[in-house]
Amino acid sequence: MEVNWQEMLFQFVGGLGIFLFAIKYMGDGLQKAAGDRLRTILDRFTTNPFMGVLVGIIVTVLIQSSSGTTVITVGLVSAGFMTLRQAIGVIMGANIGTTITAFIIGLDVGAYALPIMAVGAFLIFFMRKNSVKNIGEVIFGFGGLFLGLELMSDGMKPLSTLSAFSDFTVVMADHPLLGVVAGTVFTLIVQSSSATVGILQGLYAENLIPLQAALPVLFGDNIGTTITAILAAIGASVAARRAAATHVLFNIVGTIVFMIFLYPFTLYVEWIAGILNLESKMQIAFAHGTFNVLNTVMQFPLIGAWALFVTKIIPGKDVTIEYKPKHLDPNFINQSPAVAIGQAKEEIIRMGDFAVQGLQETYEYLKTSNKRNAETAYQIEDAINNLDRKITDYLVDISAVNISPIESARHVMLMDTVRDIERIGDHFENIIELIDFREVNRVKLTEDAMDDLREMFTLTIGTVDKAIRSLDMNDIELAKTVAEQEDLIDKMERKFRKNHIVRLNGGQCSAQAGIVFVDIVSNLERIGDHAVNIAEAILGKRV
Repeated sequence: MEVNWQEMLFQFVGGLGIFLFAIKYMGDGLQKAAGDRLRTILDRFTTNPFMGVLVGIIVTVLIQSSSGTTVITVGLVSAGFMTLRQAIGVIMGANIGTTITAFIIGLDVGAYALPIMAVGAFLIFFMRKNSVKNIGEVIFGFGGLFLGLELMSDGMKPLSTLSAFSDFTVVMADHPLLGVVAGTVFTLIVQSSSATVGILQGLYAENLIPLQAALPVLFGDNIGTTITAILAAIGASVAARRAAATHVLFNIVGTIVFMIFLYPFTLYVEWIAGILNLESKMQIAFAHGTFNVLNTVMQFPLIGAWALFVTKIIPGKDVTIEYKPKHLDPNFINQSPAVAIGQAKEEIIRMGDFAVQGLQETYEYLKTSNKRNAETAYQIEDAINNLDRKITDYLVDISAVNISPIESARHVMLMDTVRDIERIGDHFENIIELIDFREVNRVKLTEDAMDDLREMFTLTIGTVDKAIRSLDMNDIELAKTVAEQEDLIDKMERKFRKNHIVRLNGGQCSAQAGIVFVDIVSNLERIGDHAVNIAEAILGKRV
């Protein structure tokens, strides 16, 4: 029988594309249906490595991607939300959670793929409630997953007539390391272990590969899926790189152990398949699940050792943006409200320092267009928002107890200051978005416009920094300097707007460039307003 290579290739590649789209679409639907609070779940419930494993399983089941869970975890470690030990637990759990996809594939409901997709499409297009639309996305993705698998399976069927392919599978059975390499490389290319395990299930179901050759490929798939975490950690913090390295080493060590016991493991899978009467696809799913569960059980006691090991092989002092508050001890609220207010002030100073740092990163982004500066600034703005919520909640709790009139005045002043600093974060985020607009649309600012922005940025950053220092040291003279500099910022804004009109009338800059320039200047002027609000609190005008 002659093989139609074009038809086979098109069916396989098309099926793979539909599968990858469907699993992403299903994961997005599940994530939205669950209430898009994955980072909160990861942050709040990973109190120890064991809880980390459970959360890793749950989040991976929700988003249908162990790589996605690992990328989120790497980001949280980089942000200081999570320790390396907690992250290792989450990564182990993510490996277990990803096996759920293989069990779903093992159900083999391919014959019903199209009507399942039709139900999902009906819910997406004809239902008004977002919650129902989200469920529709899950159902549509679920059906698409099986449609993609059916197409891939049909595309692979002609391989059974090729003697070269049969010979290759025999070689893989005799040389299991070749299977590990094949699984690793293919998953590195596709960047989805769910897809490569699904393909392996299809090959095994069509009797195109024996179990002893399929299992090493399965182990390789688990190594290959770590590429996404590695890519996410490039350029990230030292802690993030350590988390990604742990993901790689965890799967490599597991593969080595299971390769040593490959023959007994093969016999075990065949024995279980006989007892439970498992279909071919479900046998691979069971092997996948067993590998990841046993690997986690085996290496869970070694989490501390792994953390120490990766710290040794990836040295360096980690610099992270610590989102969590350091000074808000709830015990002080009832015992000594005055001390609690002092603690809140210390946390507000930290929040203010973040605002200064965020402005500096935004300024660097304006000058260099380096995306890393923008990402850092976004992280800082995230930290400011988190501290805003925590500090506000803390101050609200303080207001529930009896405090003196003097402390009450300090309390009100701090509540206002928190709001001002949070608004500074919002404004530098607005500026980043304007710079993004400039980059995407290739908007060219004249050198004169850039000189104006440099001058105003420098003054604004210095003003905010002085405002935070005046709050920290309760320095009235410094607060007066802030008020004077804010007047300069206001005058600058008016002057630079006039300069812009002159350039616009002279045809030196485009309308788009003018919009970007004016909006950046306007945001800087408002940042100056919030800085002077903080200073005026020290001068007693807002108390």
